[in-house]
Amino acid sequence: MSSFYVDVGDSVTFSKTVGESDVYLFAGITGDLAPNHVDEEYMKRSSYGTRIAHGALLVGYMSTASSMAIADSRSGGEETPVSLGYDRIRFLAPVFLGDTITVRYEIASIDEERRRSVSEIRVTNQSGQLVAVARHILKWVPNR
Repeated sequence: MSSFYVDVGDSVTFSKTVGESDVYLFAGITGDLAPNHVDEEYMKRSSYGTRIAHGALLVGYMSTASSMAIADSRSGGEETPVSLGYDRIRFLAPVFLGDTITVRYEIASIDEERRRSVSEIRVTNQSGQLVAVARHILKWVPNR
């Protein structure tokens, strides 16, 4: 165990069935009303045959897993973890309404000097198919 707030290999998982209400609420909040997400007839013409979830909605689920990892960390009163962003985000397969996705968030490296951790994120569907990946950087900033 390191003296940092998390250890390499620490991980959390978050699972969620992506419902129609999730997609429509996200579309309304963001203004992304692209037919790929909200128009079933339009998407019937595509090779997918049905609507797909927003990629940015999946990033939101990644953020949920990050928050869970922070909650499980040993962060005390001296520093607060904040997100520096997501790198290498890739959407590898569509997520359809009704799919159950599982986000696995795992600490991959720690830079104690720069007060950062980097995590690998893998998102799979109910069939175990990898649908998205990303890297996430957290920085621990000093409290007042």
